Amino acid sequence: MASHKSAKKRIRTSARRRKVNQIAESKAKTIVKKALSSEDKEIAEKLYKEAVAILDRSATKGLIHSNTASRKKSALTKHVNSLKTIKVKEK
Repeated sequence: MASHKSAKKRIRTSARRRKVNQIAESKAKTIVKKALSSEDKEIAEKLYKEAVAILDRSATKGLIHSNTASRKKSALTKHVNSLKTIKVKEK
């Protein structure tokens, strides 16, 4: 256990930051997973925009590497572009 005041504070701040980072990482993983599992093009495009924003923010803050963010955005783009628009016929 830490005995210096500054070391104790560092333990507290590290715990807080770890929690914030875990939340951000989990959010990014969840939105990417939802976007990749989406079959409807409109919903996928909406989720794509959210996912790209979250990935960019995470890369900027240093939570994930910028190349990792780019790779995931590329996979998302590929998935969204492969979907076909479902047109409903009106009678």
